[in-house]
Amino acid sequence: MKIAVIGTGYVGLVTGTCFAETGNMVTCVDINAEKVQKLSSGEITIYEPGLEKLFLRNQKEGRLFFTQSLAEAVAQAHVIFLALPTPPDEDGSADLRYILGVASDLGTLIKPGDYKVIVDKSTVPVGTASSVRDTINAASTQNIEKWFDVVSNPEFLREGVAVDDFMKPDRVVIGTTASEAIRIMNELYAPFVRQGNPIIFMDEYSAELTKYAANAFLAVKISFMNEIARLCELFGADVDMVRRGIGSDERIGRRFLFPGIGYGGSCFPKDVKALSKSSKDAGYDFRILDAVMTVNEKQKLHLVQKMKAFYDNDLNGKHFALWGLAFKPNTDDVREAPAFEIINALLEAGATVSAFDPEAMHNSKEILGERIRFAESQYEALEAADALIIATEWNEFRTPDFEKISQLLKEKVIFDGRNLFDLQKIRQMDFHYESVGRRTITQPGIES
Repeated sequence: MKIAVIGTGYVGLVTGTCFAETGNMVTCVDINAEKVQKLSSGEITIYEPGLEKLFLRNQKEGRLFFTQSLAEAVAQAHVIFLALPTPPDEDGSADLRYILGVASDLGTLIKPGDYKVIVDKSTVPVGTASSVRDTINAASTQNIEKWFDVVSNPEFLREGVAVDDFMKPDRVVIGTTASEAIRIMNELYAPFVRQGNPIIFMDEYSAELTKYAANAFLAVKISFMNEIARLCELFGADVDMVRRGIGSDERIGRRFLFPGIGYGGSCFPKDVKALSKSSKDAGYDFRILDAVMTVNEKQKLHLVQKMKAFYDNDLNGKHFALWGLAFKPNTDDVREAPAFEIINALLEAGATVSAFDPEAMHNSKEILGERIRFAESQYEALEAADALIIATEWNEFRTPDFEKISQLLKEKVIFDGRNLFDLQKIRQMDFHYESVGRRTITQPGIES
């Protein structure tokens, strides 16, 4: 099948590459000439484990192409995926200018007699499929209404494991009631669900809401556990034990129950805001979502509050090492990353920061510039630092050389926002160690 993917960000590039991997001919479109040139020459523009291998193989096999020409890609495509950004507007609603702009262009390119399926892959508010359909029809000077259908096909890709999620999806959600679109989409996704995971067909409105509901519910789980972690600190309980206790209940499940310094990234923050705004526009006050957003914003600075308490509310002149800048491991994405909230708060308090991240250094430098020092390694970041802060749970941070940490830090102090280290082990090493929802190790063998 011939496919066009409009947009080459995280979703678009993964989508295009994975469809090419199952034998389809895929043309990806982007207006950024430099980006198209890099991709066409075999240079991948995002970090996503496992993607580069598939990307290069399908380029070599002649199944994956890149262009700036929307007309070129649309002319030969049977299915056109819209994988465009939907950034939050000032009021929290999703900004649809990119999607509707392309939809208007499609209205001039779709011709009678050449049926197309237009697929919303981006996360969009309820009713967007209808808006795309209306925009395409309004832009056309011909009667093309019966020559295209608009489908909602939300993505459920986790950055860091996006390739696995696409190739082996838990489920595929497709919103359409058009029989020809159902046939084509079922054929397109059949190779990915051979083990029996479902392709769930529903109407467009339900599919659009499904995506927001999924992300919002996961955000609720994260924020709930962060609240439980706060209680654990007050009561002297251990959040790891509580997590195991409730996670073994099949009604709750084990995933997304790890406390930390809040959620970030390109999806959860904007999707929760957008669903809250859509709810208010519909006349419904979705109070749980408002609480989730409040809890998450406070949680991002929870570690800073611990640091202020330890240093008698005076961080001026302190120098901190920070491990982790990406919002989660196995990605270079720093959008809404909690690490940046921590850095900004420390700088405002008069402290300085040296940071290291395995993959997110370039993106971080573009945002932070020279406001902090960027180290070449995790251990270089520790040099002359008063304490270590852990903000992202990269695997290489899980079993560090503690002796080296002791030698490089001014004081043996660690503030762990991701609960990487075992308390039984850390208590033997003469560190002051504070994490989230667990007892503070103050000196060998003593906890507070």
